[in-house]
Amino acid sequence: MRPITAADDERMGTIARENLRAFGLDIPGTAYFDSEIMFLSSYNALAPERRAYFVVEDAEGRVLGGGGLAEFEPLEDTAELQKLYLADAAKDHGLGACFVRLIENRACDLGYKHLYRETHSNLKAAIHLYEKLGYKRIEPVSLSHATMDHFYLKDL
Repeated sequence: MRPITAADDERMGTIARENLRAFGLDIPGTAYFDSEIMFLSSYNALAPERRAYFVVEDAEGRVLGGGGLAEFEPLEDTAELQKLYLADAAKDHGLGACFVRLIENRACDLGYKHLYRETHSNLKAAIHLYEKLGYKRIEPVSLSHATMDHFYLKDL
């Protein structure tokens, strides 16, 4: 796993949109329509002291997925775990948990005390992962993605 670069943007945007489409979430109110979805490296470069995004590659150097964090202003000392997506070939190998742990560690390094996560009930594997890793379900804090219906917080 390594920090994202501009050369990874198109591939990560494609992986993200393919995942959202596969779960019926290529609709308004989801990350599918976020302006930064195809430019994750530049979005994160705007505030490296508050944001981070990582990707993982296969043996041939092809990006298989990514995940990151950014400031979450509605809650004090909180970052949002954002845009964690894996290509189908990378699923079911434990990479999701590896990404979450990497993001949690980076959040601590940046001084955050909590991680917020929003997801959708269609994403059963994601919900299982977050709950397994200690994320507690909470009431909605912010509706940046109005279609999301599961909200989590974890103390770091």
